[in-house]
Amino acid sequence: MLAEAVGGWLTNSLALVADAGHMLTDVAALTLTLCAIWFGSRAATSRKTYGYYRLEILAAFVNGIALVLLSVWIVVEAIERFNSPQEVAGLQMSLIATGGLAVNIVAAFLLHADHKHDLNMRGAFLHVMGDLLGSVMAIAAGVAIMVFGWLWADAAGSILISLIIVASAWRLIMESVNVLLEGTPAHIDIATVETAILETEGVAGIHDLHVWTISSGIDALSVHISHGDSISHSELLATVRTKLHDRFGIDHLTIQMETLSLETEAVYICETGTRCFEPSKADTFSGTAAKAGH
Repeated sequence: MLAEAVGGWLTNSLALVADAGHMLTDVAALTLTLCAIWFGSRAATSRKTYGYYRLEILAAFVNGIALVLLSVWIVVEAIERFNSPQEVAGLQMSLIATGGLAVNIVAAFLLHADHKHDLNMRGAFLHVMGDLLGSVMAIAAGVAIMVFGWLWADAAGSILISLIIVASAWRLIMESVNVLLEGTPAHIDIATVETAILETEGVAGIHDLHVWTISSGIDALSVHISHGDSISHSELLATVRTKLHDRFGIDHLTIQMETLSLETEAVYICETGTRCFEPSKADTFSGTAAKAGH
């Protein structure tokens, strides 16, 4: 980062300065990642019953936002360079960028193993990959300036770097937001989960099914299951747990078992097709949503 910042200033290269600025966010991002991993390993407490797993998602979200903001700044600077081309030392620019490329290749190799399984690590990996591509673009721009005298190549390379970074960062932000909003994980089809539970012998019906992500690789599920009196709670619970683990990899489960004769919530289908509480039961629930039958 320091080498490219000084080199960008000496060679008057926006691409090198932009890449150095990106590396500055990497320093912050990797530090944030390490802190999130450290906090995430801490045990749950009475005030943090899930522990600190969600810090990983928050770190990934912040990383994504930082990448987008940096890319916007680079594009603005590049447009100014297009309007007012400036002399750039192409040879020195290419040599410095080659050193940056070597460092980023090593970093990308070290982070590659876990980036598909950990959203926070993916954020760090994307930062490094953005830098790697930035170094390649800077090398190409330096060669174009040195061989053809194309001063605009520096600005053009910066914009291309920004577009690549934004595309990756946007996916990271969307995945982070989905987790924070407790949306259904992308790899799980909730309709398939519902069908799988209903197909279990002894299950008469289900309601209040929710699937969400606590942190990368940790999915959770809660559901109410109705069953006949002929099968025991514990036997059916064990069967459902095994099925959810084997088919969907979900182990963090909260399952409420209800017999058909003594259901804790009486549910029927409204004309709109949604589940509603019976009016006589709705009064026992507090809150507008319950009274509205949602």
